[in-house]
Amino acid sequence: MTLGGANVWTDFSYGSRADTPSGFLLNPEGNRLIFFNRWKKSRTNNIKVYTHLFYANSRGEPDGLKNTRLIDLNCARETWDELVNNGWIVMDFNLAKLS
Repeated sequence: MTLGGANVWTDFSYGSRADTPSGFLLNPEGNRLIFFNRWKKSRTNNIKVYTHLFYANSRGEPDGLKNTRLIDLNCARETWDELVNNGWIVMDFNLAKLS
């Protein structure tokens, strides 16, 4: 609550763009990539994230799409953290250069 102000809660958050998982993760075997990106049409209080699972080529680049899912923000964070803790590597790709 704010001090000296109205009795209104001001310390809540629905999450923000900064803490939304975003980017590519490569599995330890190097044959799968997963791409996380925020769905731009999701509401601020109900953020959704697309995950796109790709097959990876020998250079660890996306080679073919396996599946796509739309999940809520909490599930996306849990999935990202679990994958990183299981050895998946954060990759830095420029999608425009790959196509």
